[in-house]
Amino acid sequence: MDAYKKALEGDPVSAYGGIVALNRVVDTATAQEMFKIFLEAVIAPGFEERAKEILMKKSALRLLKTGEITGQTNDRLDIRKVNGGILVQEADRAVLNLPEIKVVTKKQPTREEMDELIFAMTVVKHVKSNAIVLTRGRRLVGVGAGQMNRVGAARIALEQAGEKARGAVLGSDAFFPFSDTVQEAVRAGITSIIQPGGSVRDEESIKAADEHGMAMVFTGMRHFRH
Repeated sequence: MDAYKKALEGDPVSAYGGIVALNRVVDTATAQEMFKIFLEAVIAPGFEERAKEILMKKSALRLLKTGEITGQTNDRLDIRKVNGGILVQEADRAVLNLPEIKVVTKKQPTREEMDELIFAMTVVKHVKSNAIVLTRGRRLVGVGAGQMNRVGAARIALEQAGEKARGAVLGSDAFFPFSDTVQEAVRAGITSIIQPGGSVRDEESIKAADEHGMAMVFTGMRHFRH
């Protein structure tokens, strides 16, 4: 139930008429929380009997049972339709490891911040590029997806988060071509940033972060989802 509440608090407006996906059996307490808002569907490995009874009282709500989730899959390719054919590419299944992360600023992120940064990067890889996410307490509080430029994605994420951005971390699926995203993050009260790095202007972003006492780390791993 706690995980569901955190997800809902991240963007309660967009949750209206949404779909909830869980990686464990839905219990009674979680079902009671879900019953409070309008949802289109709930998909999970299973439902406790009482939880199913509660949710089935909503006539338009669809319940989908996946069965046990093992975490194993044979889907190694992503397929996209293009004009005149299809595009086949390897799926982005890269996993970020702590030893691969490089702190590039004078300020070092705390262990808690580093864990939050890794969480933010795990989330942002599943968001359409150009993508920026803000997380706090393992909760998504702002997201900017599918924008023409990175600073535009950042502004959308920051506006969506509002006051929740203060004290949050920022994750970007690709490097910053300019320091403008860092400047936007500073004004909003972001504490630290995770991004792949690799821009010819990386030093500008690092300098901006250092000037404002912000921690920033590079992963060396770019994500790009379309």
